[in-house]
Amino acid sequence: MQTNELSIDLLRRLADLRPDGACVLSLFLNLDPSEFPTPAARATEVRSLLDSADRQARQADRFTHDQAQALRRDIERAGGYFKGSDFSVEGAHGFALFACGPADLFETIRLPRPIETRAVIDDSPLVEPLAELATRGSWCVILVNRQLARMLRGSRERLDELPPVFDEVPGRHDQGGWSQARYQRSIEKEAKDHLKRAADVAFRRFQRSPFDRILLGGPDETVSDFEQRLHGYLRERVAGRVRIDVENTSAEQVREAAAPVMDEVDRAREREAIDRLVEGVRTGGRGAAGLDDTIGVLNERRVETLLVAEGFSASGVFCRRCGWVGVQDLGRCPVDGNQLEQRDDILESAIELAIQQSAEVLVSRHHRDELEEEHGGIGAVLRF
Repeated sequence: MQTNELSIDLLRRLADLRPDGACVLSLFLNLDPSEFPTPAARATEVRSLLDSADRQARQADRFTHDQAQALRRDIERAGGYFKGSDFSVEGAHGFALFACGPADLFETIRLPRPIETRAVIDDSPLVEPLAELATRGSWCVILVNRQLARMLRGSRERLDELPPVFDEVPGRHDQGGWSQARYQRSIEKEAKDHLKRAADVAFRRFQRSPFDRILLGGPDETVSDFEQRLHGYLRERVAGRVRIDVENTSAEQVREAAAPVMDEVDRAREREAIDRLVEGVRTGGRGAAGLDDTIGVLNERRVETLLVAEGFSASGVFCRRCGWVGVQDLGRCPVDGNQLEQRDDILESAIELAIQQSAEVLVSRHHRDELEEEHGGIGAVLRF
């Protein structure tokens, strides 16, 4: 089964962490099975990742003696973890590891999508590569007819099938009169009981491992009946329907049929957010567009949704002590007077601010050109 151990709460805890005087090791490992299908190939990628981290840790001019020693211990611990039995790639297409001994941090996260292999050493965990993964959400596709319910979980890239729910419901018979009516009522009750049981199973699975959005498939009347039996928490997550045979399709065929629907849902989600941004900017209300204005409202903790065009980057400054972010170097932080530091790309700092204020981070792919050309590549829908 495809695995996603990343959550908004975990991402927020990482974004909030700034160990005093210590460095954080952030490791990202690509586990794409099309590129790394064997243990040997994955082991080579792990060695390359740890070598990169070790080279960075040995840059004497970057770290104090204590920081360098702590980093070497963190790298050794990470290496031991990757060689041990606790490291599992089952269901994962990517992997993230965060370590900082002085802060008692050692967090491992299996991811549902491939991620670029890289090592980063900084004063806080690097959360930007994970932000969109956490906010984009996971899917559950439920296919249902009068006696079978199939549930598949995952993402646009991969769906894994869970055990089905099957109830043998008899078909109609040709005997007429009162006995036929009574028999038919019995059949209808069994079919409805099956749908109720399938809805209950779906809710229990959601309670154990929540998913964000649902697609339903099957005969229209049956699907409508099933949707009404879903718990309210699940009904509000139904995002659309997929047209496919309930019984005679593979998980991959279901994914292929569901992917365009998922894309359309994502496209509509982006469109709605951009429309809210445009309206907010037009009325001078709950919208900010362009780097200067967006950074300003992030610093004011007013952001509900941060929109970023895929591939966007910009230089700027930030305050290591309080997290304030700026576009122009003012020399000292206007909040606490601390010396500002230059960064070639302040998107990571902007996303940290967004996560810390519980804002949604939306990376725009479908409307990327519009966001770049008309709104400077970055904008925000505001809470107030």
